[in-house]
Amino acid sequence: MFRLERRIRACLDEALARHGLTTTEYMALSELRLRDAPSSADLARIAFVTPQAMNLVIRDLEQRGLIRRDPHPRGGRALRTRLTPKGLSTLRRCDRSLDSIEAVMLAGIDDLDRTTLAETLTLCARAIHPGTRALTPALRSKEPPP
Repeated sequence: MFRLERRIRACLDEALARHGLTTTEYMALSELRLRDAPSSADLARIAFVTPQAMNLVIRDLEQRGLIRRDPHPRGGRALRTRLTPKGLSTLRRCDRSLDSIEAVMLAGIDDLDRTTLAETLTLCARAIHPGTRALTPALRSKEPPP
């Protein structure tokens, strides 16, 4: 399984680089699409990086116009991080590239086995880290709340 993970990661890194993103940036943008203004610490946990590293990622994404940070309505120092239209557009292009990788990887597997594989991998991910979400096309295509 480790060899498969390395090969998938290499394909993922290459595809995302063509869109100007790293895998960590893609993970952060994907989570911002799914959740309303998660904290930097939440994004760091999801992307498997330190909070300090995520702060640099967020700063870079903001400078590139892919996200925006607004003061929290309750005040204080907390900032709410959200996707911009440019960020959402970039994310959609990345999703299409990743869907293509997935299609190639699963081309030799019939629908029943694909479903079983997805369910089994989700069970494995949840066993290791409860609360893990599978990055399926259905989840990636979920639009952010208005």
